[in-house]
Amino acid sequence: MTAPPSAGWSGIDGRGWADLEAIRVRLEAGADPNSGVYAFGSYEGKPLHFAAEWGTPETVAELARRVDDVDAEFDDRTALWTAVFARRLDNARALVAAGADPWRPMMAGWSPGRLALAGPTPGLFPIPAGHPGLTSDEAATAAEARRLITALENVDDDHMGVACVADLTAAEAVRRLEARPAGDSAIEAVLADPWADPDAHLGIVGITEVPGGCVVTQPWGYVPSIPEVTLPLSEGTVCYSLFANPRSGNQGLVSRDGAIEDSDTHPGGGDAGGHLTADEILAEYLYQGEAVAYSCAMAGLRLPDARAVVGPPDLWLRLPERDR
Repeated sequence: MTAPPSAGWSGIDGRGWADLEAIRVRLEAGADPNSGVYAFGSYEGKPLHFAAEWGTPETVAELARRVDDVDAEFDDRTALWTAVFARRLDNARALVAAGADPWRPMMAGWSPGRLALAGPTPGLFPIPAGHPGLTSDEAATAAEARRLITALENVDDDHMGVACVADLTAAEAVRRLEARPAGDSAIEAVLADPWADPDAHLGIVGITEVPGGCVVTQPWGYVPSIPEVTLPLSEGTVCYSLFANPRSGNQGLVSRDGAIEDSDTHPGGGDAGGHLTADEILAEYLYQGEAVAYSCAMAGLRLPDARAVVGPPDLWLRLPERDR
């Protein structure tokens, strides 16, 4: 009988890939370093890939010397790609020392080395002679990501709903939403205790015009991310919205030209699957853990600071009853 792909590795969690002695014990007991693994829930991969993301240079080196091919791919990526994408630079260096190729092209033409050029340590690997490096557009995208993330670094987005709309003025957004200015007394009440009257307060959102479009926010709720709001805002343009659900994480919605294009997304979640385009892969790499900045960037918004997100907005609005 053929052993299942996970034979020898079942039950290991993220921290387990950092335990050198435990990894050695499994290997000596017959665990296959080349196998596929189902580990800690639905995560799937090869042992070296898991170690590249969750382990230490020592566990990476131990597995790397036992595999048949240190550059074996899983889900269109090598272990070195995984280490670079996860910004585990110590593990990336260990893989290169074991023979991994930083300049091997894979997803959408990216290689681990070229991806690293866009990250916080562009000098991680020596650039081969004649290698073009990043394009001017890619370098500009990386620079803007660093600027935007810095501008929004103090945003606490738990419970917050945000809609980032491209090429739309605040005045036009107000018209499309059929909203009216919220009274000062209502704003004072909601700011004093946003959860005192949830039904009433969910009807209030803030709007701010920014370079590239506008931002609709609700620091205490999900309303900017619901279709009743995003669909009219996206007519003739695009709207990237999210609700930072403290229980289940960031829940995203992409609306384009009045229709839902993608739902249940995870903005800032760092998904670099092979189904993405080259530009999407770069954005996923640059904006890991930065859900609001990711949504702004994907809509082409160039916020100079965090005011459009954390307030005070240009205008507080009350939405029609149907949009709550």
